[in-house]
Amino acid sequence: MSLPLVLLLTTEVPLAEALQTELGQRFEFDFCPTVDEARPVMQQTPPWGLVADFRAPSKGGHAEAAFLDLITSQRPDLRLTILAPLGAPEPLERSLTCAGATVLRTPVNTRDLVNRLSEQSPLKAEPKPVNVRVNHEAEFTLTGLTRRFETNTPKMQMMLADLEVAARHDVTVLLIGETGSGKTFLSKLIHEISPRATEPFLTVACGALPNDLIESELFGHVKGSFTGAHADKDGKFVAARRGTILLDEIDVLGLEQQVKLLRVIESGEFEPVGSNRTVKSEARLIVASNLELQPLVEQGKFRPDLYYRLNMLKFDVAPLRVRKPDIIPLARKFASELAAKHNVKIERIEDSLLAALMRYPWPGNVRELEHVIQRAVIYCRDGVLTAQHLPTHILMGQAGPGNDGGQVTDNTPDATGSLNHQVALSEREIIEQTLFKNNHSRTGTARALGISRVTLYNKMKKYGMTK
Repeated sequence: MSLPLVLLLTTEVPLAEALQTELGQRFEFDFCPTVDEARPVMQQTPPWGLVADFRAPSKGGHAEAAFLDLITSQRPDLRLTILAPLGAPEPLERSLTCAGATVLRTPVNTRDLVNRLSEQSPLKAEPKPVNVRVNHEAEFTLTGLTRRFETNTPKMQMMLADLEVAARHDVTVLLIGETGSGKTFLSKLIHEISPRATEPFLTVACGALPNDLIESELFGHVKGSFTGAHADKDGKFVAARRGTILLDEIDVLGLEQQVKLLRVIESGEFEPVGSNRTVKSEARLIVASNLELQPLVEQGKFRPDLYYRLNMLKFDVAPLRVRKPDIIPLARKFASELAAKHNVKIERIEDSLLAALMRYPWPGNVRELEHVIQRAVIYCRDGVLTAQHLPTHILMGQAGPGNDGGQVTDNTPDATGSLNHQVALSEREIIEQTLFKNNHSRTGTARALGISRVTLYNKMKKYGMTK
């Protein structure tokens, strides 16, 4: 029997985490910080119950009152628990009276809330993993059929928004990013949100193939075209049908192979190795590289015409060390998934472990983080992940070589940085996020931030955000 779903409408993440810890055996929790975000969730995934935190009502309580009136009319069976202040605004007080809800007044004791929900639960307490989905306002999520990419980093949010548009059109996409930063994951996600999602997704790891076999792997060959070609073979461009092909490490392709690839991108046409028969491909192409391609063009190792063709839809996948807001959510996600995979009970992650993760510069990116969390999970014995479960080099902040062979250092401000650096970092991120929400309109952004356009421009100029 599935757990009853309870929607938590609150801005207080600690409250959500406390309910998860206390009631994870009886309920599945979803979490929304605002009334506006709760409305579509109520429609898409109707919950069994609702806990609404209206202790700090906005604008005289009218929005909260309207929300209560709406859901009680649509869902008279909904189990309602409302946290409200003493002497709530009149519109909210009136709606509370009519809603027939359980009302807990300020100051609210978390234990009282837990007890009230426990009394209402249709299930007995049984050990069962729970997944709390915390959707902060700043989070941007790109969701496919089997996977999703979430980020709280402003630059990544803007990149994902543009990538989502490109994914839905029949265009070639170039992904540039360090090893382990998520290029393959994003490639599969692009495929899943495209009209080709029901067709095959195939990967060609160009760096893992000898040069003389790459063409055969891509375009196929006919019997006798080279030593070992004992029969005709279709290449990936045929096998993919109308699906998607990921060419990883495209920078290793030779110039002759680049010419043939450009022809496929432009016309879809190619000839199998050893054949004069022209074949037309209907596959969509995603190409990826650990290296920037422009320096290779300058060195004569990459064709300019292919580079300019690919560079039109280029997306930079940021390394994890500059995606600080994503480290803890990713760690929690991996801990949950890997605990289920290895049948290990994880009840809590200590702040000391999370702090160590934030200090480390992650030369191996998301892949390295996943492996570190896996190690911590399999060594956990008491249900609590602590810093003691981390490798020594993570605790000491001793990063290994980066993907370019150089030493990776963390130049971003942290808790040991100056107050001025901390304030500047926060201010820049707030401006970036607000620009993104207002479609890069400076007028709308200035209005949202409560400053003049001149002040906004000066701050953008200060942080190198003007073009």
